[in-house]
Amino acid sequence: MRQTDITQRLAGLGGAKWEVHLKARELAAQGRDIIELTIGEPDVPTPDALVDIAADAMRRGRTGYSDGRGEIGLRTALAERYSRSAGRRITPDQAMCFPGTQTALYAVLLGVAEAGQQVLVGDPMYATYEGVIRSSGAEIVPVPLRPENAFRIHADDIAARITPQTTAILLTTPHNPTGSVLTRADIDAVGELAIAHDLWIISDEVYEDLTFDGSEFCSPLGNPKLADRTIVVSSISKSHAAPGFRSGWCIGPEAFTEALLPLSETMLFGNQPFIADMTEKAVREGSPVAEGMKQRFAARAERLHRRLSQESPLKVHQPEAGMFAMIDVSATGMNGTDYAMHLLEHAGVAVMPGASFGETLDAWVRVALTTGDAAFDTACDRIIRHAAQLELEIA
Repeated sequence: MRQTDITQRLAGLGGAKWEVHLKARELAAQGRDIIELTIGEPDVPTPDALVDIAADAMRRGRTGYSDGRGEIGLRTALAERYSRSAGRRITPDQAMCFPGTQTALYAVLLGVAEAGQQVLVGDPMYATYEGVIRSSGAEIVPVPLRPENAFRIHADDIAARITPQTTAILLTTPHNPTGSVLTRADIDAVGELAIAHDLWIISDEVYEDLTFDGSEFCSPLGNPKLADRTIVVSSISKSHAAPGFRSGWCIGPEAFTEALLPLSETMLFGNQPFIADMTEKAVREGSPVAEGMKQRFAARAERLHRRLSQESPLKVHQPEAGMFAMIDVSATGMNGTDYAMHLLEHAGVAVMPGASFGETLDAWVRVALTTGDAAFDTACDRIIRHAAQLELEIA
């Protein structure tokens, strides 16, 4: 049977990236003692108060069709939140609600890019970015994020890759997988390029509420010069420990959201009112769990950095936000993929190869910070012992 162009564009994406993770699950099912540091999910359950709101809303009959843009209560709450953070008026019609950041990204990319165009995105990148860009028909153009620049995207590297076909720059701040946070100067420099070349800026800000103490979150939405070309996507998945509820949104210029509405209605015909009620409360009242998560994740990242720096040849890039830390394993003589599999098989610790997130991290692995403290510290012990064994083998 014939297949469509989109299935061919997406062919080969996804499966190989999760080989180590799937192998870890297989070994655990066989009874092996495996510590899983691969997937980044909140380390606490969704707050009971939010679950209760969703359940009560269902019992009250909030299970019918929804406004195609999203429920007005939620869109009003989002408009108020982003008006405060941007320092200018954001209207409810600038907000559109989707089942999670992933769906929002998919719709937004279809709204700004198409075949024959190019989208610039930092490398390393979140694992699904290549898929959402390819789905639009556009070409993905990786922009290297350099360790010496703390993995923050650099305007000069973007400028070197802009062509007449470039239509958008996809930013992630705070960044997955590296945990870097763009500064206001970083964003303003990218913004000047976007203005000069008439480009969209798409900003994935799902880790905003997990910015560690000592770092400051900034958004291109806060630069009034970029108001007519910035689209923010986010959700309550990380901030409120609610990934399974699939509740996200985009914020953009009214002309853009108006143009995107028929696409959203074609995809979804609205999303769930009972989840919108829960999300409205989450947006209005903030998160009761984000502060605890960011403190725990920052503490684990600091311990990982301190211990591996003192007790092994491995180098840890300390994140400024999020749920992950990156380890440079080049001292072992292995690439990240081989190292991750060797660590799993010989030490029972599962981490993600850096190559799963792009070419820049070929000699790195990503470690999730979401495992409980006891298991995380045991994983650190095993990584250190494994590194010492590798040193003996190399010697």
